[in-house]
Amino acid sequence: MSCRVKICGITNLADALHASDCGADALGFVFYDKSPRYISPEEANQIVAQLPPFITPVALFVDAEDALIESVVSGSSRWTLQFHGNESPEQCQQWQRPYFKAIRMKPEMDILSEACRYASATAVLLDAYKAGVPGGTGEVFDWHLIPDELSKPLILAGGLTPENVEDAVNTVQPYAVDVSGGVEQQKGVKDPIKVMQFINGAKRG
Repeated sequence: MSCRVKICGITNLADALHASDCGADALGFVFYDKSPRYISPEEANQIVAQLPPFITPVALFVDAEDALIESVVSGSSRWTLQFHGNESPEQCQQWQRPYFKAIRMKPEMDILSEACRYASATAVLLDAYKAGVPGGTGEVFDWHLIPDELSKPLILAGGLTPENVEDAVNTVQPYAVDVSGGVEQQKGVKDPIKVMQFINGAKRG
């Protein structure tokens, strides 16, 4: 079964539609105002309303206030949620939407234990760890640290590019891969060629 692809850090309709046309399965929207890829709930919901069917919009939050999450999810029934901070399982569940929990690969992290805490998540997203940076580090972690016994579908993130994604898929065999900076012209603006190459590489892997 081919690997799914999430293109994250979408900030405009043109990038969203191009990624969809190239075969992306999901598009990520960042609701973290410290990120250069931040988008407002209003703008994101306008884009989501114009997405073709079978494309999953994913709302990324980092220890967000309830009011922000509500302003996003109230705009569309299509949202899946992605929590990238220190949210508890209870906080993630309360929205009664499918959600992913991001786990950053800290050296001392017990990944299996952390994944078990979020038993209600539909998937676990593993990302590189960089102190003070909740995501989008552009760095690759050691894929061999991923335990074989993960009970949840695995979304692989962290430093993926068109050049390494096929190797990543062959090595890790994740359910999905997630990319943001690796397919950009500049922060918040996608490179159409890189997006196409990344998706093709992931689906080949």
